[in-house]
Amino acid sequence: MKYNLDFHKTIMPESRKADYYLSCLDSSVFIDFNRSNENLISLVRISFDGYGCCNLDEKSKQLSHEDSQKFIEEIEQDKLNQEIITKLVKNAININKKHIWADALEKYNLDEND
Repeated sequence: MKYNLDFHKTIMPESRKADYYLSCLDSSVFIDFNRSNENLISLVRISFDGYGCCNLDEKSKQLSHEDSQKFIEEIEQDKLNQEIITKLVKNAININKKHIWADALEKYNLDEND
């Protein structure tokens, strides 16, 4: 199913540390990413309304170098290209799927690549 998840950049409190913060689906889902010294992007946590916060921390697999560069380029834009950011976020979720609650991913349609 392909539809607009409406990703947008957001901010979080100091207690929720990450380099980049995204929200989608009318702020029902918040997704935090870190950038390594090698400029590789990793998903560090994802929280879902009704499920809570799923921390990946050191278990997280990083996006490829190419996808990390695309993510950094996209996140630095004033307006996110929804097609590009959706593909990159879903890639990050897909490579870390075993650490994220399957029922939450399914409910919010983040469990499939378009």
